Amino acid sequence: MRLAFPYALALLPIVPLAIWLARRHVTAAFAMSSVWGLDQLPQTWATRIVPILPYLRALALALCIIALARPQWGVEATRVYSEGISIAMVVDISSSMGALDLQIDNERANRLDVVKQTFREFVTGDDGGEGGRANDLIGLITFARYADSLTPLTRDHDALLTLLDQVEIVPFPEEDGTAIGDAVALGLDTLRQASGESKVMIVLADGSSNAGDIEPREAARVAEALGIRIYAIGAGGRGMAEKLVQNSDGTTELRQTRSYIDEDTLEDLALRTGGAYFRAADAGTLKDIYGRIDRMETARTVSENYQQYVEAFPVFVIVAFLLLAFETVFAAKHWRIMA
Repeated sequence: MRLAFPYALALLPIVPLAIWLARRHVTAAFAMSSVWGLDQLPQTWATRIVPILPYLRALALALCIIALARPQWGVEATRVYSEGISIAMVVDISSSMGALDLQIDNERANRLDVVKQTFREFVTGDDGGEGGRANDLIGLITFARYADSLTPLTRDHDALLTLLDQVEIVPFPEEDGTAIGDAVALGLDTLRQASGESKVMIVLADGSSNAGDIEPREAARVAEALGIRIYAIGAGGRGMAEKLVQNSDGTTELRQTRSYIDEDTLEDLALRTGGAYFRAADAGTLKDIYGRIDRMETARTVSENYQQYVEAFPVFVIVAFLLLAFETVFAAKHWRIMA
């Protein structure tokens, strides 16, 4: 507790003076020519209370003086400021992402489905409620032969993940390809417009750059100049992998395809910008990679302790009023009986 106006307590010496004056008034009121036999009269609750009436008024006066000093209760609290970062997620949706060499819950799944699931966990946190990027601005860019921005940087992660669920592998051969440089350039344009200092791009691809107008290394130099870190992930197993292919007659079949990732290009993208390159040969590794990026790119949190005060003087005023009311009512009744 603290007093907002402690100087008001200088009035407290008035209280003893008030007690002395009140006792003199009571003594004068009870003056009699003879007190013989009064001590033999039975004591009632009223006669016991009369001597303390002056003290009730003095106590009420003391409480009013304390109320003038404005006592305040202090409540300690903590205000936390969280500053998120800006993340551009760049995902390969070329036909090679249909390779069935990864697993979800011990069942074979294609690379894109695994990427989507682990990306969701990266954004929302795991089942235990840990991790997640609640304070971050996140945008989603997909690419094959052409790069496409599906959503700008947003904190509306529900809408972001709804769009993520709709992402599919390109359906037409004329859209197939891997334009890594163009995709990175689009991601840089998205991040360049974001406020704040911490800007990150996560590029996930499973092939080599074979389309687009911008070379990946040229895009990396621009990212370096802008101070944007790139984390590159090569997704997929090594060697041969099966992929579901649609024939011209509409039927589908599994075909063997060789998995080749241009790791040199992806590594150069990452290291030139101060990021890191990872190879994810299975779903568990990909999830661990997201976890490592999550720990490396932790948002800044600032805690501020402060004291919040609540006025307590109304309590003292109410108690003083009740004491005065009791003293006034009882004294008036008592003097009527005496009269």
